[in-house]
Amino acid sequence: MPANDLSTLWRRQWPACPPLADHLKQAYDDRWVRFHSLPGSKRYPDADSEYDIVLHRYNTVLDELFHGQDVRIVTTDWSDASEPPALSAQHALWNPGARHWMSVRTDEEETDPDFITYTHLYASRKPWRSGLVDDLLRAAAEDATVGVMIASSSFDRIHHPYDGGADVLLPTTSERDTIKHSHADWLSEHPSGY
Repeated sequence: MPANDLSTLWRRQWPACPPLADHLKQAYDDRWVRFHSLPGSKRYPDADSEYDIVLHRYNTVLDELFHGQDVRIVTTDWSDASEPPALSAQHALWNPGARHWMSVRTDEEETDPDFITYTHLYASRKPWRSGLVDDLLRAAAEDATVGVMIASSSFDRIHHPYDGGADVLLPTTSERDTIKHSHADWLSEHPSGY
């Protein structure tokens, strides 16, 4: 799909926010829930058994969101230029077949040219199956990559994995509440949900 069409789909679902995963929970907190990836809110896995828990939790929610559907896998890179850099070999392994979608200036307030940065988004589309993005999920859990989104083809459902958990954004508060209650033992104990 051409990049402009992806951008149109994005704006239709999330008009108050650019496609930056970390910004969604502030703009759409009524449709957002955070799941911890390890018991006791532990941030990083230390052993194979903990990686198994992390991948199980990520894939369980992803299966509930996307079973039998295509997903868009969005990954990011950064630079001080508006033109995207060539994908690194590692990035290409995490998101095979990804193409540059768009570049977003990271901080619109910054005026010093030495500190202006751009987030470059790369997208691919694949039929969902459990385990499809395990290498990418593991990298997100290790903080080796950030800004990852696994989304429905229309972008109305988003799973944003990162070190310590995953943000899930859904079309309605009711749908958010349903998945939230399904995995209540994976929620933060903090009143704000963080």
